[in-house]
This record gives sequence, C-alpha cells and structure tokens, in this order.
Amino acid sequence: MRVRLLAFASAADALGAAERELELAAGTTVGALRARLAAEHPALLPLLPRLAVAVDGEVMDDAAAVRDGAEVALLPPVSGGAAATLAPERAARAWLTTEPLEVDAVAARVAGPDCGALVLFVGTVRDRHQGRTVERLAYSAYAPMAERRLLRIADELGAAHGARLAIAHRLGTLRPGEASVVIAVAAPHREAAYVASRECLERLKREVPIWKREHYADGDSRWREEEALG
Repeated sequence: MRVRLLAFASAADALGAAERELELAAGTTVGALRARLAAEHPALLPLLPRLAVAVDGEVMDDAAAVRDGAEVALLPPVSGGAAATLAPERAARAWLTTEPLEVDAVAARVAGPDCGALVLFVGTVRDRHQGRTVERLAYSAYAPMAERRLLRIADELGAAHGARLAIAHRLGTLRPGEASVVIAVAAPHREAAYVASRECLERLKREVPIWKREHYADGDSRWREEEALG
C-alpha cells in the first residue's frame, strides 16, 4: 500500500524532505513505520522519543494501523503559527494567516453587549532570545490539523468558562515587534475571561502543530523545539 508522508520543522530536516511517498506492507502500524524511518534515516533517532505521528490529521499511538492512501505526518514538539482552510463560519473563531494580525478585527469576533469583560492577549516577536539578537522568525504549521485544534480549544474553553474565544495565528516570516498570535476572550465576568485566555495560550503551545525557526543576526538559525529536545 502507498501513503503520503509529511514531515515538519526539524523532522523535515532530518528526513531530508518535507514530503514523500512510501510503499508499506498491508497492516503496517505506526510503530513499525517509526522503526523503518529510524533505520533509513538515522538523523531522526534523536527526535523519535518526542515525535508525534498523525494519521489523517489525528495523533495515533504506535499500535494503530496505517491505512492505504493515508496522510501520515511527523510532528516534532510544537514551539509555541496560508490562508484559513476551515469553512467561513468555523474559521470566524480560529484561523491561520500569512497577513498581519489586526487585534481589533479578532476582538470583534467575540465582543458583545452580553459580556462585561474582553481580554486580549497579543504575542509578539522578541528581538533577543537567550542573549542572541533575533533577526526574524519563520512560522510553519500542519495547517489543517492546526486549525482544527485551534477550533477545538476555542470550543472547549468556551464551554468550560461560559466565554467566547477567537484565536488567530500568523505563518511565514515575522520581524521583531510583529504580532504572531492574538487571542480574544469575551465573558460575562472578568475572572472567567482571564482564566480562559491563559488556558488557551498554554494549550496552543502544547497541542497545536505550529513551529518556529529563529534566525539570528550572526547568520545562525534554530528550530525552537530543539530546546525541548536538549
């Protein structure tokens, strides 16, 4: 059987390609695919303990079987940002974009007279990291899965806190001072809005397949998830 293999960020570097076709034996599991890739691409070995594997947009454990025609994605730890691919009524609350983020436009998606609190979080690119001068950041994503995860986070936190959330994330090249993410939370009471905003950011950083590569003034660059890998 044949599958489409996608690799992102440091996994793409280790594989030597962002996309390729693979022939697999019928009944191949995610674990067997990991073992094959490790044997064929030794540069993947340091990543494998922290590498998630998604099949058709959902993260699977090693026992899961891979079906013929599946899209298999190798997802390094996220480093928490193309146009939105969700249907318009769903993208209204969670989207990716290569265009500059407009804070007021994100806030307008959730603001209303029924809410007494509107909390905005704007994440911006810093000009220094660990003592090094940052020239730019390059954001990339597994976009279909990222947008679904953003929407899920907005839905779940909205239900948990009686709030409305909108989340917008940039992709592409950003310079210091530019906004990379905007989270808007509207709720009847301020405490719920504060809590939902903080939880949203933490979940985005843990769960959403968005990566960033820092480019420094000295010409060096580094995937930020490499810090987690040590």
